Amino acid sequence: MSAVRLVFLAVLVSLLTACAKAPLHQQESFVFGTRVEILIAGLEETQARPAAAAVLREFDRLHRTYHAWQPSELSALNAAIAAGKPHPVSPEMAHLVADAQRLSLQGDALFDPGIGGLIRLWGFQSDEFKAVLPDPAALASWRAARPGIADLRLDGLQVSSRNRVVALDFGGYLKGVALDRAAAILHEQGVNNALINIGGNVMALGTKNGQRWRVGIQHPRQPGPLATVELSDGEAIGTSGDYQRYFELNGRRYCHVLDPRSGEPIMHTQALSVLITPRTAAGTLSDMASKPLFTAGSGWPALAKKLAVEQILRIDAEGRVEVSAALFRRLEFVGDRPKTLEIIP
Repeated sequence: MSAVRLVFLAVLVSLLTACAKAPLHQQESFVFGTRVEILIAGLEETQARPAAAAVLREFDRLHRTYHAWQPSELSALNAAIAAGKPHPVSPEMAHLVADAQRLSLQGDALFDPGIGGLIRLWGFQSDEFKAVLPDPAALASWRAARPGIADLRLDGLQVSSRNRVVALDFGGYLKGVALDRAAAILHEQGVNNALINIGGNVMALGTKNGQRWRVGIQHPRQPGPLATVELSDGEAIGTSGDYQRYFELNGRRYCHVLDPRSGEPIMHTQALSVLITPRTAAGTLSDMASKPLFTAGSGWPALAKKLAVEQILRIDAEGRVEVSAALFRRLEFVGDRPKTLEIIP
């Protein structure tokens, strides 16, 4: 689940009224439990509008098909797993399960879409969060079962599980998949210059009328961006943070990013952003990679190498900023540079 909103630095009103030689089309919606936005540059409304609409329809389809706590293809699979029964799935679902298993393995299982039951226990499978801790006995039972997506077996188009406590939740993965789908749809529609924003998961296509798209990385404890960065064609940014989906109880913040090992919310990190250079499924990787790196805490550099991700910015629980040298060279900090800034080679 991406938990950040990236701040677009353009003044949309002025951009939307720009001259006919450089139009900028914008469409918004609310999908995946967050605000989504499509910006298309350099095309007239008659071409840009239907292309953006096609993207938003695909977002809605993905949201409905893979919703974790409302009736959906995903919830039907979870019910079958809980009943100990094999379940037939669509080719798309089979591909997502196999891909998520592969990515989870790469991320040392710190990214695990099989912990839907844990997410439910903490109250994050809801549009509103209550300041209530999980029942200790239920949490202990979940820990004892140690469910994970690796427990699933995929046999053609049939999914079964050796562990009935596994429950899939694609919240930390599906927005990235949607970015890649959006890019493919836009290219099919003849759109080569666009910015796609799904609640802070962002992908850039081409340029904004000849200039690279510039986005801001949200400060986790202050309004506005901590820094800005220009994106090249095909680059994507994903961020996990503790400041949008969370509740507070007795002075402690409990965020939606959960450690599959302990079953507890992460406390050592406020936010972590990754910038993925152009490659196949860059959007998917941008969404997924931020989760295990967030969970890894100060150990993120070693895991980043394993994931082949070079551009990372982390803010720890005390507000200290760690940034990889590759990303530092591209950042423009807003205001004064952070006092506690460490550049990681």
